[in-house]
Amino acid sequence: MNMIHIRKKKTITHFFITSPYIKWALLILILSGFAVGLYPSLVIHQHRYEIGDVVKSDIKASDNFFIEDEAATDAHRRQAVENIPPVYDLNPKILKGTVKRLNDAFTRLRTIYAQESEQLQTEAQGSTSAMSTDLMFDPSQVPDLPHVSIDERVQAKKGLFENILGVDIGTEAFSILTQHGFTEEIPRLLTTITTQVLSNGVVANKEILLKETDKGIILRNVETMMETPVLNLKQFYGPDQAKTMVRVFADPLLKGMNYALLNLIVDISQRLIQPNITLNSLETEARKESAANQIKPVLYMIKKGEMLLREGDRVTPLHLRKLNAMKGRDNTHQVPLAGSGAVLLLAAILIIQYHVRLKNRMEQANYGNKDLLFLACVMVVFIVVVKIADTLPDTWFLGLPLARPESPVGYGIPLAAGAMIVCLFMGRETALIFALALALCAAMLLQGGMGALIYYILSCTMAAWWLQDCRERRIIIKAGAKLGMLNAGLAVITDAYLGSASLTNLPFDVTVAFLGGIGAGIITTGVAPVVEMVFGYTTDITLLELANLDRPILRRLMLEAPGTYHHSVIVGSLVEAAATEIGANPILAKVCGYYHDIGKLKKPLYFIENQSDGKNKHDKLAPSMSALILIAHVKNGVEIAREHKLGQVIIDTIQQHHGTSLISYFFEKAKSVKGEDGVNIDDFRYPGPRPQTREAGLVMLADVVEAASRTLDNPTPSRIQGLVQNLINKIFSDGQLDHCELTLKDLHLIARSFNKILNGIHHHRIEYQDSSAITPGKAKNGGMDRKPAKPSQAARAKNNEDSQAHFKRLGLS
Repeated sequence: MNMIHIRKKKTITHFFITSPYIKWALLILILSGFAVGLYPSLVIHQHRYEIGDVVKSDIKASDNFFIEDEAATDAHRRQAVENIPPVYDLNPKILKGTVKRLNDAFTRLRTIYAQESEQLQTEAQGSTSAMSTDLMFDPSQVPDLPHVSIDERVQAKKGLFENILGVDIGTEAFSILTQHGFTEEIPRLLTTITTQVLSNGVVANKEILLKETDKGIILRNVETMMETPVLNLKQFYGPDQAKTMVRVFADPLLKGMNYALLNLIVDISQRLIQPNITLNSLETEARKESAANQIKPVLYMIKKGEMLLREGDRVTPLHLRKLNAMKGRDNTHQVPLAGSGAVLLLAAILIIQYHVRLKNRMEQANYGNKDLLFLACVMVVFIVVVKIADTLPDTWFLGLPLARPESPVGYGIPLAAGAMIVCLFMGRETALIFALALALCAAMLLQGGMGALIYYILSCTMAAWWLQDCRERRIIIKAGAKLGMLNAGLAVITDAYLGSASLTNLPFDVTVAFLGGIGAGIITTGVAPVVEMVFGYTTDITLLELANLDRPILRRLMLEAPGTYHHSVIVGSLVEAAATEIGANPILAKVCGYYHDIGKLKKPLYFIENQSDGKNKHDKLAPSMSALILIAHVKNGVEIAREHKLGQVIIDTIQQHHGTSLISYFFEKAKSVKGEDGVNIDDFRYPGPRPQTREAGLVMLADVVEAASRTLDNPTPSRIQGLVQNLINKIFSDGQLDHCELTLKDLHLIARSFNKILNGIHHHRIEYQDSSAITPGKAKNGGMDRKPAKPSQAARAKNNEDSQAHFKRLGLS
């Protein structure tokens, strides 16, 4: 019956550890707690009033809150709109295009005029020559030839000239231009006059422009998009004024010129002038709308206890606005819509962050769902804390407000304690993810908007940052003090952002924010031991306590298995130094090194380092039984660790520190007794699993290297280096380090660290020139599970081949 009970318990435990349904259940738990905290009306019925309803009982303001003064807000917006100057566009292309068309039209007609003149002269010369050479021809018999003048010839090009110039020209005016041969002087004068007028600016409707005399206009160049404020609006010409200015500018330029040509130039100039400054009504309206939107609503305060609705009164729109403002919602924002949106937003954040950041970690861990349960519990607890804080009365401690209504941010809520607790047990990265989700929940629960969200994100982020390397409990209090000062500064910034900073509010808000940071540190200090006991986590603080060599289990190891104790202490020193080199957790590595062999307490004399009389108990045992005894020390170590509540991380390292390595000495001994076919190699392998963390991998390497270093007859630096290199290569080649994320660079640093410490432990000796290759001596001080067997000829050949792939420079600086 007892075995059946144990099996059922293991099945249930395995289900909670591995089942994906647990993850969804925890997500639903978080979302449900958040939804109830966000909208208590989901579970608490509240009466709703409509306009015209009769009030059943007096309703007073439960807290100070603000309500918008719509009339004042509209007045401010109208004033802001009126202060926006209209935008007029200045188009420089009009002047450039006019000058270009002038030059192109006159150049083209000047060329045509020259060609026609030349052709006319050629025809006249040809007719005269023919008549003079043919004397036999009677002149009276020569028919009249049609004669076309140059004016008539060029007149045919009048349409072309008008198309290029863009202005209609009369026949007489065109004849005058033809008479002057379209000289370059005419377009030069036209260009000068039009440039002077258009450079000053011509507006289409000056009457509308002059209405903006008081505030001016914004003149925007459509090419460069540069804007210039202009107050003197009279300087610009209207269409009629521009035509008058053409005559004014033309008089001094055309003085003494033929009257007909003068009038023609003035007329063409007036026709070429067109407005180059126009009102941009779309841009003006957009700026007015933007100015109106930037005006904040004018609010007035409803004091706590102020009567909102009296019994028997009819509900008016103003009453309803006040009531909805107090409840933090109005009738157009229904609970199902807002609640579902907020819950779905939180669900999206949690699901995405889990798949992006946490899923791999959960899959690699043996207790992934436990981590999620821990995160869910912390989040739900702090959702409850935020909701309770939101419903507290105005005064709570020393008469100070917890969350002042002027700034809807609960400065005194120790929300950062959640991130600090998560950082202690799951690391900084997970704490930062948790801080984002928790800050979002708190901001929505307090309805604090962007100010609350940023405040809580920054506060929780820095709390996790200051606690990432916590190895003493006083560091938590120091982090709380730093957090208090940070919160005080953030409170000032947030009040300024929300527009509620004043000499009345700031002292209260700063004080409460500082106390909130201190409170977060105190809460974290008190809750951390409880979390360790409930969830089986191990912090660096606990590891430092476990590193005390006066712990009962280590004292027992020293008395009952002194060789194992000495070996464990040296392994702890080796892995601590190596962990520091590769960026692993040195405290965790050292503690795992101290406790990795505590399973040998069950049968200490079966391990050669604890034998002092020269008798080896394995000499009378079969190789398979010896292997079972050696393998059993891993299982025994796990049981002892659980009995003394050393923590799951240490238990895992004890279970993994041999991986699935082979007990080669007894395996070879069994083969020599029963033959190679009569031995199952799996019976001589440790059950594993292989090391899953870098710290467990370090313990495996240090355990093998330290035991083997005792076998060296002459432990010189070069021999120690060769031994360390060969052993690390052997473990690496066997695949024992495949799951612990140790890189080749890490192995190099580990080997160099091991060399340094082992050289300090063993006395340096002179290495003679004719010294033989480094080979382990007899297993005098090492464990029986590492005692070497004499390799066969095939094994030696295989080793010679494998040696070509060894990392020759492993551990060299």
